[in-house]
Amino acid sequence: MDRNPEIANRVTIKGITTNYHDQGSGFPVTLLHGSGAGVTAWANWRGAIPELATNRRVIAPDLVGFGYTDAPADIEFRLMDTWVEQIIGLLDALDIERTDLIGNSFGGTLSLALAIRHPKRFRRIVLMGSGGQPFEFTPELDALWGYTPSLDNMKRILDIMAFDRSIVTDELAEMRYRATARPGVQERFEKVFPPPRQRWVDAQVMADEDLAALPHEVLVIHGRDDRVVPLDVSLRLAAKIDRAQLHVFGRCGHWTQIEHGARFLQLVKNFLDEAE
Repeated sequence: MDRNPEIANRVTIKGITTNYHDQGSGFPVTLLHGSGAGVTAWANWRGAIPELATNRRVIAPDLVGFGYTDAPADIEFRLMDTWVEQIIGLLDALDIERTDLIGNSFGGTLSLALAIRHPKRFRRIVLMGSGGQPFEFTPELDALWGYTPSLDNMKRILDIMAFDRSIVTDELAEMRYRATARPGVQERFEKVFPPPRQRWVDAQVMADEDLAALPHEVLVIHGRDDRVVPLDVSLRLAAKIDRAQLHVFGRCGHWTQIEHGARFLQLVKNFLDEAE
């Protein structure tokens, strides 16, 4: 039987057993995925991990509530505390004192929360289709968070993510559907962002004074045609973060790292290399 590439290393901290990928060597970069149904670190970052690992140590965990990370059945998710504690605990367990961060969507919001609360633990930050600013909860985001398991439903929500629907392959849909069909996974997923869901968008908003005080260089990336998180969110983040730069990809939805993979990697490598 073929090994599932989504499952890699495991470490248990405070009752949460985190599934994480750890590849390459050099200054660390930590990749944080988004919050869609069936998401895993590998599904989100499988094109980026081997490329970044050529001269960096790449850490890519499944956030608690998603993927193959396990947690107690009675866990209560606390925005953003639950995930901040998980990532800091993981970095401590891996003896990583400082790392760059790349966060996609909810992972971008988490990157901001981490940098605000633990600024000395992080060097440079890349945000992709991130939250962190107020916006009206979109029907497309509601479809992602309100998903119920079926292959057809998975194909529908993946269509929302991409500008070019041709990249939504049967292989990708099957992989993400399979991750949601495991026993107990849907029940756990429904606990993360239960309705009414506008409150979870609001809970991710970062205070202007915290954004302005960030000492980090921050690269803000967004797809112009994103239907999940409006482009205006990144425009406002870039305006409020002192050391920010902004890149907008045309003909791109919510999957910058997949839809414009080579361009994304070149942009990110150049940005991270400036610090070395």
